[in-house]
Amino acid sequence: MTDDHGWLGAELDLDAYLARIGYDGPRTASVDTLRALVHAHTTTIPFENLEIILGRGIPLDLNTLQDKMVRHRRGGYCHENVGLFAAALERFGFGVTGLGARVTYGIVDTGALRPATHALLRVTTPDDDRVWICDAGFGFGPLEPFELVDSAGEFALGDWRYRLERRPDDLWVLFQFDRDGWLDRYTFTENPQFRIDYAVGNHFVSTSPRSPFVTRPFVQRFLPDAHHVLDDLTLTTEYPDGTSTSRELEPTELTKILTEVFDIELDDTDAAALTTTPWRTR
Repeated sequence: MTDDHGWLGAELDLDAYLARIGYDGPRTASVDTLRALVHAHTTTIPFENLEIILGRGIPLDLNTLQDKMVRHRRGGYCHENVGLFAAALERFGFGVTGLGARVTYGIVDTGALRPATHALLRVTTPDDDRVWICDAGFGFGPLEPFELVDSAGEFALGDWRYRLERRPDDLWVLFQFDRDGWLDRYTFTENPQFRIDYAVGNHFVSTSPRSPFVTRPFVQRFLPDAHHVLDDLTLTTEYPDGTSTSRELEPTELTKILTEVFDIELDDTDAAALTTTPWRTR
């Protein structure tokens, strides 16, 4: 019987996963290892919703996640990245608890409310009493875990800047600094989420007409010195100092940009379908 409370770490092809993210360090559950794993995963595996745009579903079983993101070197969005990353952390011996976040980043109408469908992880290590938040699936880092502590305030991970606040009712808010200044990214609590909870959120995000991911391609690649974003046909690169560049693409450029900027190679069938899919009319 499947343990619905765990992350199926025993079923992970750990060697293949670590080769995929380029990690060859110690296989011990320490804070240093956690930092290295987060950095490797977030800078290697891109954020992408292309399966939805290509008319396919987003299965979250571990074998499918490994087949897509490890064997075929594709990316995924938060539920996919977190499912794979949680399995690896569990295999290493970390304490792993799923959390859910309500994304506020990018909302123009301040009265709008999104469901809490973003997935992230609360992680502990045997060698340290601190509690860490790992966000391997937002597409915009952070490059390292950040400590879940009320006094965190503003902090830098690499050259990127963040701020953490604790509000009444144990609600945490993460802010990030970008081209528009300080913006709140999402709110979250420490209420545990399990794989079945992520399955529910995943269904909404991948199928609901209210989801931002069903109408156009949305792809991100996060690096220590740049954040690349493909939103529909707009390619934007953001930098840690808040500056950015942007340009509009032709549909025929998509597959080339996906390969060269986001390290995503589609087969000929998918490349042709993506180039001709009239996603704007959906």
